[in-house]
Amino acid sequence: MSRNRRLILSPPSLVWSLLANGRRYGEWVSGTQQVIAVDPQWPEVGARLRVRVGAGPLTLDDTCVVRICEPGRRLELEAKADPFGAARIAMNLIPWGGHTLFLLEWHPLRGPGTRMHGLPVDYLVSIRNGMMLTKLARIAVREQHAGSGDVLSGAAGR
Repeated sequence: MSRNRRLILSPPSLVWSLLANGRRYGEWVSGTQQVIAVDPQWPEVGARLRVRVGAGPLTLDDTCVVRICEPGRRLELEAKADPFGAARIAMNLIPWGGHTLFLLEWHPLRGPGTRMHGLPVDYLVSIRNGMMLTKLARIAVREQHAGSGDVLSGAAGR
C-alpha cells in the first residue's frame, strides 16, 4: 500500500469541487493523457470515469468506479486497467484550520499488481501520487486566489 499526505492551502470545499468534476482529472492525475468519458452522476457511488493513461505511444484505457462517496470528505475509487488488474484509491479530506489535509491511499486489489506489491512498487506509486497531490494543491490554491480576486497571488503560485 502506498500512502501520501499533503496539506493543501485551500478549504476542503474547493478541493472537493476538483474531485467532484471528473472532466478535470486530466489536469492533476499523473499519467492521464485524456478524459474519455464521465458519467453524469459523477461522483455518486457506481459512477464511472474513463481515462486514457500512459506515456508517449504506450497507453491503455482505465476505468474508475466510485465505490464510496461522502461528499466533501471522502472518495474511494476502484481503478481498473486491464490487463494489469485493479487498485483501490482512497482520498480523504480533513479540515485543517482553513486548509485541507489530503490523505491518499493506493492498494492493489486484483491482477499482477497484487503479486508485485511491496517496497519497490509502493515506492514508485508513492512518488507518482506525491506529484499528483502537488498538482492538485497548485490548482486549488490558484483557483482560490482567482476566486478571491487576488490575481497577483494566483500568478505567483504557478
